[in-house]
Amino acid sequence: MIETKEKIWLSSPHMGGSEQDYVNEAFDTNWIAPLGPNVNAFEHAITENLGDGVHVAALSSGTAAIHLGLQLLGVEKGDEVLCQSFTFSASANPIMYLGATPVFVDSEKDTWNMSPSLLRKAIENRILEKGAPKAIIAVHLYGMPYNVEAIKSVANEYSIPVLEDSAEALGSTCMNKACGTFGDIGVLSFNGNKIITTSGGGALVSKNKLFRDKAIFLATQARDDAPHYQHSNVGYNYRMSNVLAGIGRGQMEVLQDRVNARRSNYEFYENKLGSIKEIEFLDEPEGFYSNRWLSCILTPSFEIRELIRLALLEENIESRPLWKPLHMQPIFTEYKNFTDGTSESLFARGLCLPSGSNLSLTDLERVTDCIKKVML
Repeated sequence: MIETKEKIWLSSPHMGGSEQDYVNEAFDTNWIAPLGPNVNAFEHAITENLGDGVHVAALSSGTAAIHLGLQLLGVEKGDEVLCQSFTFSASANPIMYLGATPVFVDSEKDTWNMSPSLLRKAIENRILEKGAPKAIIAVHLYGMPYNVEAIKSVANEYSIPVLEDSAEALGSTCMNKACGTFGDIGVLSFNGNKIITTSGGGALVSKNKLFRDKAIFLATQARDDAPHYQHSNVGYNYRMSNVLAGIGRGQMEVLQDRVNARRSNYEFYENKLGSIKEIEFLDEPEGFYSNRWLSCILTPSFEIRELIRLALLEENIESRPLWKPLHMQPIFTEYKNFTDGTSESLFARGLCLPSGSNLSLTDLERVTDCIKKVML
């Protein structure tokens, strides 16, 4: 029997120790419901961490938060929403839920996130052809903040609200302000592979308390204030459970430790692989602080990326190509896009390396040794 080497995962959950105490508390007090002390305390912990006067609604997923966020920004059937193309499909799927139309915008090379110049081009084109888009979805990809000031400037010029997809960027900052606090509405994710997790979950963030309150109303089936069940709006079952929020409370206690560990992973990879001229890393622009949710490299070509990926796979090491741009996805190819080839090149040449906060030094050395065998 051939011995299989232990699996190194791309980004596995990492518990801190006190999560079980809060979950047990939910059972002991019989708060097994989509409300309760853990939900309140988890929202408070996020609020304290983000600062800047935000209000937080804990929800069942980041996707649910985007869906509600777009609805709160007034997106309706027939509207257009500008969305970063270089991202996971969950950033754009809620546009479709509402019967609206996505328009995709390519990335800039400095951050891999939405290009302010292409955003302006897209807005001006859509105003001429159809009218102003209803919202902009900008994403902090892999924990790297997007060009906050430039995107905000363009959005303000045309009075278009920004939904800030910070699903991958809890713990990241731009100019010493937390990601998740820059948009009209921010979105967080606590999926199992994120920097902290509640197994499944997310949050809607806004400085506008009315948005937060309306989100909770819609997330709990939009029940009117009446002694009987009465509904004047379509609602959703999107509220986070008290059990999962207990996990979140424990995870928030170790958030900075998780950020430090992932940044340390990135530094290890850069130190060990940075001298290989065919491998590039994404540096932080001045004033940007990335949580380095995933450590990513760029290679000269698709062929070399695949050589590395397959070599890692052979060693039972999980890696993943960078996100396939949404304008290239079969479900979205019919929609307008404003692109210049940046995200297509990143997808073809880029690879995400194992980045979990629970990786050991031995794990990291296995990864880099494998890549060196391919490249040297």
